[in-house]
Amino acid sequence: MSQQVELVVDFRAKVGEGPLWDEQARVLYWVDIMGHQLCIFDPATGANTAIDVGQPVGTVVVRRQGGLMLALQHGLAAFDLQTRELTLLADPEAHLPENRFNDGKCDPAGRFWAGTMAFGATKGAGSLYCMDTDLRVRRVLEQISISNGIVWSLDHRTMYFIDSLKMDIRAYDYEQGTGAIANERVVCRFTEEIGLPDGMAIDEEGMLWVAHYNGSRVCRWHPADGSLLQTIPLPVSRVTACAFGGPGLDQLFITSASQGMNPADWQQEPHAGGLFVCEPGVRGVPSFRFGG
Repeated sequence: MSQQVELVVDFRAKVGEGPLWDEQARVLYWVDIMGHQLCIFDPATGANTAIDVGQPVGTVVVRRQGGLMLALQHGLAAFDLQTRELTLLADPEAHLPENRFNDGKCDPAGRFWAGTMAFGATKGAGSLYCMDTDLRVRRVLEQISISNGIVWSLDHRTMYFIDSLKMDIRAYDYEQGTGAIANERVVCRFTEEIGLPDGMAIDEEGMLWVAHYNGSRVCRWHPADGSLLQTIPLPVSRVTACAFGGPGLDQLFITSASQGMNPADWQQEPHAGGLFVCEPGVRGVPSFRFGG
């Protein structure tokens, strides 16, 4: 394997998203948001197990006490991998039926952060929420259009967040003890030709990897000066998210989407919606688990 991308699951996901490597189980969890699918990819066997969870599912994280946590159309829920039982824990936007949860991840203290958006991507219709380990949920940011990538710096003092329609990455001072954020500033700005910033990962050197929707690429960005460090081209345009994985965390798994494609598009991109992998030349860091 090399920086050249390889198709590992030809899934044709409507909106593949949320890849997350489980270091203990050595599998990659990911979702097809509009296909209502939670997927479990085992690189050792090449098998991809798809589980219908009955509603749009925006992202997945691992729970310390066992099982998974999902961000769904109708809220944040626990998922039992053995029984496949879904238990809704909180629905902060039950009064907003046109919204759904999108991307999200756990912070260094084990809180589950996930954001919402309108199905039609109405500007400013979403919010960013944080579920603490006691299962209480608070709204952290408002007026979000497409809540997307979220990661924390290696020293756990900065949170990076993407609202796709703003075409940038924003940084916040992050207090691990309380989960409070402050001092919003822009650290990377993007042009339209690069594509919308979507999902995001961080590597062991503190650099940010961003999937660019409608940009056919994943790029590595320096948060200190916003410079472009590396570009990985993909054979699909709708690139949605990326996550480091593999036993050595030296592989980059990349999801994609096929929503809105017509027959001519499929001729050009027969593997749209697939799961890809490459070796980018740098390692990632372990993901955080939900502590509740």
